[in-house]
Amino acid sequence: MQIITSIPELCKLDNTALVPTMGNLHEGHLSLVEKAKSVAEKVVVSIFVNPLQFGPTEDFATYPRTFEQDCEHLEQLGVDVIFAPLITAIYPNGMEASTYVQVPQLGEILCGASRPIFFKGVTTVVNILFNLVQPDKALFGEKDYQQLFLIKRMVKDLFMPVEIIGMPIVREADGLAMSSRNNYLTVEQRATAPILFQTIDNVRDRLKTGERDFAKLEQQAIAKLIEADFEPDYFKVYRTDLTIPTSNDSDLVILAAANLGTTRLIDNCQV
Repeated sequence: MQIITSIPELCKLDNTALVPTMGNLHEGHLSLVEKAKSVAEKVVVSIFVNPLQFGPTEDFATYPRTFEQDCEHLEQLGVDVIFAPLITAIYPNGMEASTYVQVPQLGEILCGASRPIFFKGVTTVVNILFNLVQPDKALFGEKDYQQLFLIKRMVKDLFMPVEIIGMPIVREADGLAMSSRNNYLTVEQRATAPILFQTIDNVRDRLKTGERDFAKLEQQAIAKLIEADFEPDYFKVYRTDLTIPTSNDSDLVILAAANLGTTRLIDNCQV
């Protein structure tokens, strides 16, 4: 396994799959790596905590960094290359003066409404990684549904020769979606956290039985989360293309984000 920290060390590998991460790897990340091994001859995993997607009051400085442990996991899985660049390598002119890539409109709802710079940071750094690694395929988890959707849109709109593969959410035994930010939860908060998915799952069951009063379902779900000491950011039922649904739609996705204490949790479920 090769660990690369500077751009000149990168060389184009044929039949390559890229798994972009911010490190602190869990089973969800590792499932992406396993899938990558099955769809390409070479696997590159990037580890880069991207400052461009963090707001000034967010957790960039405290985001969990476990590089040595991550490398051990990836070596055991037979990853070919770990790309762990410095911030100055990705943004040599500084973030303020860097060119950025942004998906309009659909990047401004849901997480984009409450974190207005987030998706600009995500699509910009993913575009940079694609240009540097030049992968044939790239894998992302479906837990970040909106992020995955916007990356697919960016690739389509900019005619990028990369196949985007979305992978199912990996959950703990109690249903909580695996996330690096789960490490922030206290013992009491960790016991409460599965209520987010339980609430989503309840709405999914009601949609499957034919309920179509989306506003009522959303309001009841938000009330349940507040009762459980969450601070909901949003709870929405959309079409799978992130547009407003009608009562005749059947391809739906439930998306939610809420703070539990200082920890932001997101989750979703397609119906």
